[in-house]
Amino acid sequence: MALTTWGSSVASTGALKNSTVAKQLYHAAISECVFVDHTSPQSGYGAHKGQSVTVGRRSYFTQVTDASLVENERIPERSQSIAGKQVTMSEFGEAIVSTNLLKKLSVFDLNESIQMELKERMKLALDTRACRAFKQTQLCYVPTGATAATLYTNATPATAALVNMNVYHCEEIRDTMYDTYKVPMIGDSYVGIFRTLGLRGIKRDPSWEQWQVYTNPQAKYNSEVGRLEEIRFIETNHGDTTVGVSAMGLSKVGTGDVLGEGVVFGQDAVRFFEVQAPELIIGKEEDFGRQQSVAWYGIYEFSAPVDTANPGEVRTIWVTSQS
Repeated sequence: MALTTWGSSVASTGALKNSTVAKQLYHAAISECVFVDHTSPQSGYGAHKGQSVTVGRRSYFTQVTDASLVENERIPERSQSIAGKQVTMSEFGEAIVSTNLLKKLSVFDLNESIQMELKERMKLALDTRACRAFKQTQLCYVPTGATAATLYTNATPATAALVNMNVYHCEEIRDTMYDTYKVPMIGDSYVGIFRTLGLRGIKRDPSWEQWQVYTNPQAKYNSEVGRLEEIRFIETNHGDTTVGVSAMGLSKVGTGDVLGEGVVFGQDAVRFFEVQAPELIIGKEEDFGRQQSVAWYGIYEFSAPVDTANPGEVRTIWVTSQS
């Protein structure tokens, strides 16, 4: 079976005409990959450190009602709880096979083309895995009305989204993260990564349009939400039609695909654990040099440091819908 399928513009009937093949091989564009850039490398872990790593965390201390002391009485002592989460490494990779016959007959530089294709597929695979880690948060926010939503704290949204994002939901998400769950900001803001549809819902909100008239008149021209309610919004078109944690990127979800999914997160939301950095590897020639493979390969994992919905520990809210 041929390893490469060539498309043809020649009809099965009619005259056969000469044509010239352009010297450039064009590549299909890939989705906008943004998640990896917002993960933190895990220091102190790498090759020859075992298949898994335990990430420790100190539990959140609740504030005492009154910290005043009484003379001649000891200062009250409180014990702290240290818990751990185990993250197991996995292998990832893909390969493309090329034959000597194909190289000799092709007008294109297939080595360069294959390497470019693999780099792009590696980029998509890393982005998918990083996005999966953000979506594994315990906090799931489901918009159910223009000024209504349900927050689930068990990583399982149990109702369908009925509306798209708007300014109200930005306000609620920010207040929930800052006031209820004490999520530390990244500098002076949170970060929100949303599918295009989700940000379009915000930009169509009259409240957003009116506010931008005075603060950033170029926002509509540039098709960007920018910063709103201490959330810096970033757009991605990386997603598919499936729903859930394992879906590629962010999906369109809810009743009638009304909602563009997104994640809003604070400091240290997802860690990147790397044993072997993803890289391109050229395989050995086989069948007396007639066949050779090129692959990208890596050993790594993305994971949130904690798996709880406790204030002070959780770092991310996933804006989504029931699967």
